[in-house]
Amino acid sequence: MRSVASDWQADADKKVALAPGELMEHDKDVGAVVVGFDRNFNYYKIQYSTLCIRENPGCLFIATNTDAVTHLTAAQEWAGNGSMVGCIKGSTKVEPTVVGKPSMFMLEYMCKEFGIERSQICMVGDRLDTDILFGKDGGCKTILVLSGVTSEETLKSPDNPIQPDYYAPQLSHLLPANVNV
Repeated sequence: MRSVASDWQADADKKVALAPGELMEHDKDVGAVVVGFDRNFNYYKIQYSTLCIRENPGCLFIATNTDAVTHLTAAQEWAGNGSMVGCIKGSTKVEPTVVGKPSMFMLEYMCKEFGIERSQICMVGDRLDTDILFGKDGGCKTILVLSGVTSEETLKSPDNPIQPDYYAPQLSHLLPANVNV
């Protein structure tokens, strides 16, 4: 079984001509399309992934996450992996298996692999809609750090339904005073 994700950078400059009668070929042995954040996402990759999912029997559609935005620069929020997943989901009408937060896939694996209970875990993160939701849905304690995606204004908004157990301005506030970060 081959995965489309294995050659993501090699396809960065590939283009689709969209000439009359154009037929795009794809590898019939691809058994999984894995969508992770890709700075070189393009129409070629959308169509190739679509063909594999639609035409290869049993081909899996896996998303590493469905984050709406990401922070590539301090200047602004940028479209996240969720926008890339949405393209493939829209063209195939197939729901992906999400293996990253807030999917329980990762939590179930950690508990089984390390023999720990969910009540022993505290999820620390900077996103309400992934990190904190992951912890809450998984029965873990949660700590939101305000040094990333989520602002204090968003946290305290009456429109925000996701509340962490605790929050801190930044991760270093969770460490003992004598630890240098």
